[in-house]
Amino acid sequence: MAAITPDQLDQQEYRRRIRAWTMYDWANSAFTTIVVTFVYSTYFTQAMTSDEVVGMTYWSRAVAISAILVALLSPVVGAMADRGGKRRAYLILATGVSVLATAALAFVAPSSSNAVLLSLTIFVVANVAFEMGGVFYNSFLPSIAPPGKIGTISGIGWGVGYTAGIVSMMLALFAFVGFGGSDPWLALPTEEGFNMRAVNLLVAGWFLVFSIPMFIWVKDDDGPVDGGGVGEALQALKGTFKELGRYREMAKFLIARLVYNDGLVTIFAFGGIYAAGTFGMDFSEVIMFGIFINVVAGLGAFLFGFVDDRLGGKKTIMISLVFLSLAAIIAVFAPNRTWFWVSGFMVGMFAGPNQAASRSLMGRFVPDDQEAEFFGFFAFSGKLTSFGGPILLGMAAEAFGNQRAGVFTVLLFFVIGAAILTLVNEKEGIRVAKAVSAEAG
Repeated sequence: MAAITPDQLDQQEYRRRIRAWTMYDWANSAFTTIVVTFVYSTYFTQAMTSDEVVGMTYWSRAVAISAILVALLSPVVGAMADRGGKRRAYLILATGVSVLATAALAFVAPSSSNAVLLSLTIFVVANVAFEMGGVFYNSFLPSIAPPGKIGTISGIGWGVGYTAGIVSMMLALFAFVGFGGSDPWLALPTEEGFNMRAVNLLVAGWFLVFSIPMFIWVKDDDGPVDGGGVGEALQALKGTFKELGRYREMAKFLIARLVYNDGLVTIFAFGGIYAAGTFGMDFSEVIMFGIFINVVAGLGAFLFGFVDDRLGGKKTIMISLVFLSLAAIIAVFAPNRTWFWVSGFMVGMFAGPNQAASRSLMGRFVPDDQEAEFFGFFAFSGKLTSFGGPILLGMAAEAFGNQRAGVFTVLLFFVIGAAILTLVNEKEGIRVAKAVSAEAG
């Protein structure tokens, strides 16, 4: 489906769609910030397992399993959504499953039978549903953003998301954890860390409520509906694979992202764990560190959205990878918390632009009426080997008996991914997408 421009829509309706789309970034960011990166992951490693290294190893395996499942499901489900004209319905379903599973995490205590297995299984369900929702959400970007503004709107979405991370983390800090020795606003039981686990209820409610504008205002545009079954989806994917020779630049980009995204996945999954385990931060300090990173990341995503539209997605991603590599080096060799905060500043400033520019570059490479299918491949490239980063980190941490050795592995993914990205011709990829769209009418 072709991008909808302000000239084709009432201005008010156009702005409403953009706001509703970016609001979903606001909605789902609480999950990644609180559950995956800073609060629940840290709680799990400290309360659910015998020690933090064992906890990091188990958590890395859960993240890896999630990635494998997303890689297997996303292209097929994306094609089903495109061909059935049901991207919004799939988005609502995925969001609902993630919300319910996230809420369920609050009720698995360390003393529960098979607590580790149960909590990790529920987390995998929540995380896979969250990632699948991202496939459908991202696929709307090319159809709501004018071509000359796709980088800016993608950047605004990420910026809004990071802002949501700040607000949700502040609520978690003051309402559930307490700050600076003060009592939390909510007088929740602290036995077996229920007040910490209850943060998952905040995430579930946040995710559900703030997703509603997206469900109401951003709809599937009229387009060809050829059936949304698995058979039709597989047939469509077969046809796409036969034509992959036409999409050489997209293929090279997805391979590059397949690698460098492993580094990002690993940072997001283990940032809080590393802060607590290596630098001795308690829960409130970890949350403050997360708030700091999100403040910087929101600023970076907003600023680099405009850079993306001026320089292009490829150059923006390359700039981000250079600084993310430097941040990884600083984090590994940081002698104290001050240097670790410097590393966190750099991660925040350039992780958002990396994600936003990756999404916008993919949007420029996607032909009309195949958005969800190709963003399924986008998710596929982000998850196919993303179990590699967490597993390699866990293996290195286990082999050397410290977390620094594990974090060093992140650098490899950024460097190799950047090397592959140099081979991508962005202008040619955009030309091919326009040519395919024109042929399809």
